[in-house]
Amino acid sequence: MKSRFLEQAWRWYGPNDPVSLQDVKQAGATGIVSALHHIPHGEIWPKEDILERKRIIEDAGLVWSVVESVTVHEAIKTRSDEVEHFLENYRQTLVNLAECGITTVCYNFMPVLDWTRTQLDLVMKDGSKALYFDWIDLAIFDIFILERPDARLSYPSTIVKEAEEKYEAFDDDARKHLQSNVLMGIPGEKDPSLEDLRRSIQIYEKIGFEGLRENLVYFLSSIAEVCDQYGVKMTIHPDDPPYPILGLPRIASNIADFKYIIEKVDRPFNGVCFCTGSLGAGPKNDLVAMFNAVQHRVNFVHLRNVKRDEVGSFYEADHLDGDVDMYAIMKELVLENQKRELPIPFRPDHGHQMLDDLSKVTNPGYSAIGRLRGLAELRGLELGVVRNLD
Repeated sequence: MKSRFLEQAWRWYGPNDPVSLQDVKQAGATGIVSALHHIPHGEIWPKEDILERKRIIEDAGLVWSVVESVTVHEAIKTRSDEVEHFLENYRQTLVNLAECGITTVCYNFMPVLDWTRTQLDLVMKDGSKALYFDWIDLAIFDIFILERPDARLSYPSTIVKEAEEKYEAFDDDARKHLQSNVLMGIPGEKDPSLEDLRRSIQIYEKIGFEGLRENLVYFLSSIAEVCDQYGVKMTIHPDDPPYPILGLPRIASNIADFKYIIEKVDRPFNGVCFCTGSLGAGPKNDLVAMFNAVQHRVNFVHLRNVKRDEVGSFYEADHLDGDVDMYAIMKELVLENQKRELPIPFRPDHGHQMLDDLSKVTNPGYSAIGRLRGLAELRGLELGVVRNLD
């Protein structure tokens, strides 16, 4: 039997993305991962907007294969008084997407912040730039800028000491820059404030780890009937990074979390987005073991690599050069893909800012050339693994 290849996809932010669909085609991708970012979070995605985005993608000779993301409103995550309103809107959006032929949906259940980095332009040895998460800088933000009560207790004494020493050299511009980098992870907010973040942290302190888990199960149970009826596949993205930060709970960070999510709502629609970069930032995560535990529910894959230091800070490395054994992951992914009727979509997640892109304004992690390099490397790796099977 001829081996099946994965679906090679590319994240595209829509008509305002500095990377064009023509660029995507030249990179070698065939599928598009996109979302309607102009629709405010929690509102229903109108069919006409979905069809227009789909038309633009198909006119370029590509396919809209995955939605990333239909954002879960904070009212759902916190199960506030407005939860039923936003759940109904979410269900209708899923129906509209499915009726337009798009049935794989990525989402996350991270409190407040969709992702967190402390630096967006770490200069690598070759002159390219990468995204970086530094525990010392996060401690500076948490203790001295956010001024979260008892924040010092969240860090080892060595980190607190280094943060104190480093902060002494901070000026107002350095404070503003670090604050901007951290708050960039709040989805949909043009000018998020520290006070807004403080209020959200207080809410989640009361909810806690178990409460957030229960709210995720409530969300999945509430959309289950629609997903089953319309053939929608939901894929939860892991926490990024995969551990509690700023006092916020995390519930999708390790193998125990993933097993819990799948087992508590054990229905075919309830799946996983396997992100090797997010999961790879957790030093205790065995990614091959994790994949094998949930492979039957992996509906979407992000392939990205990270390099950790001794305290757990990490930068986003080249796709084939980091602490993630990308060959081992690709091997398991290819084997699972052979069992499927339809190929599993994957995309090169993030990429270094390099070459001509160094002088361009791009979405953090989503410049063209770095991802093109990543996709080329991953395609070659996949070909080698597949040929080894034949």
